Amino acid sequence: MPRIPTPAAIIDAPTESHSLLKGVETALGSVPNMFRLIANSPATLEGYLGLNGALGKGLISPATRERIALAIANHNGCDYCNSAHSYLGKNLAKLDNVEIAANRSGRSTDVKADAAVRFAIQIAQQRGRVTDTDVSAVRHAGYSDGELIEIVAHVALNVLTNYINEAFQTEIDFPAFKASRAA
Repeated sequence: MPRIPTPAAIIDAPTESHSLLKGVETALGSVPNMFRLIANSPATLEGYLGLNGALGKGLISPATRERIALAIANHNGCDYCNSAHSYLGKNLAKLDNVEIAANRSGRSTDVKADAAVRFAIQIAQQRGRVTDTDVSAVRHAGYSDGELIEIVAHVALNVLTNYINEAFQTEIDFPAFKASRAA
């Protein structure tokens, strides 16, 4: 059971969140529980959507964004995000079950994406204090400086939602998947 109320509908959220939630509904066809929960803080919802939207126009492919999200969700033990990104990875990014399982383990079956996912996990495990070797490995795989920055930003964005969903026990509204590891 959630620790703070999740507004049942857009109209039940703070007024300042209504237009933001309507935008989510237009984009996704519905408003998942996480967005309605975050809507309790219109500033946080605006910040999350702003960063998510900006990164969606970035250099990292949608498939690799989902790979990173899965790796970080599993690393942090977030059942909500693991469930949501398993669904999104499969249905939107077209990742297969083998790839999704690899991502949850902090890897990828795609050589270039593997470097990004491993780097993302290093960032999370080391709290940003990665080594020159870590940075060189992801550069050697073909990632630009801009993409390196975006990988860090994707880790931060996913940590935000992982922590919100775990702290407030957001009710899972996707096919449920239990994270195998909590950090």
